Amino acid sequence: MRAVLCKELGPPSALVIEDIELNAPGPKEVLVDVKACSVNFPDTLIIQGLYQFKPELPFSPGGDIAGVVAAVGSDVKGFKVGDEVFGATGHGGFAEQVIAHQSMIFPKPASMDFTLASSFLMAYGTSYYALKNRASLKAGESLVVLGASGGVGLAAVELGKLMGAKVIAAASTDEKLALCKEMGADEVINYTTENLKERMKELTGGKGADVVYDPVGGDYTEAALRATAWEGRFLIIGFPAGIAKIPMNLPLLKGCDIRGVFWGRHAQAEPGKAMQNTMELIQFHAEAKLKPHIDKTYTLDEASQALEDMMNRKVKGKIVVIP
Repeated sequence: MRAVLCKELGPPSALVIEDIELNAPGPKEVLVDVKACSVNFPDTLIIQGLYQFKPELPFSPGGDIAGVVAAVGSDVKGFKVGDEVFGATGHGGFAEQVIAHQSMIFPKPASMDFTLASSFLMAYGTSYYALKNRASLKAGESLVVLGASGGVGLAAVELGKLMGAKVIAAASTDEKLALCKEMGADEVINYTTENLKERMKELTGGKGADVVYDPVGGDYTEAALRATAWEGRFLIIGFPAGIAKIPMNLPLLKGCDIRGVFWGRHAQAEPGKAMQNTMELIQFHAEAKLKPHIDKTYTLDEASQALEDMMNRKVKGKIVVIP
């Protein structure tokens, strides 16, 4: 089978495409013919050795897949050859086949095609875990989403609105913010032309945001933290703009919480809660309450370009590699 391989850590341009053979799936594993694999920001980190998980070289990036079961391990229950599935593999998805643990794949709903299904689990799983479990977001509260036009950001906009919050989307261009408005944002902030802290205060009536969802990092973190409400919750999702150094007097003065959000670790440590969230998200989609935005698709030969586009923040919503 053909696979995009990271044989040495580095930029997307260092990736190669080769024919390789996979081992047979283990007792609790499933071999999946990959029909689609979405691109997530961690994919750009894992190929550089900058992510929390560091697979042994060589490996394929891509951890958000949808496809058809090709073989099952001896102890697998609930899946059979020919089943359409989607799920999280951590890596290995930029290939024609991938091996997944049975606990991390799910039957693909009939309401989703493969492209959409591959874009669903990581983005919505992360954002729902963040807003529901980590922030305990309540109806009527204000939610500020940084990087709101990205995959997890748009998912947070949709879910925040679904959960009854006043959603304020912040992004870097008016074009990106227009998409956020289409996806349900009540207010928007262009943080390249507007003062993020001042606009957050203005749009929350001087109170500050009850919940801040930060998948960006860098200088935006401190600015948004300074505009967080008393006893607000500040969610740390990721750091494409850099890891911020936060003055620790700010959480004290605001009585606010800074809460880390690591969906992959949550899915491993609390599989029951993760499964419940996934089932609720699938139901929301079946009820047409969620509508993932697919910005562009790429072939396997274009996977490096897909990662470059992700790194250079040219993506609105989700992008997908189609093996």
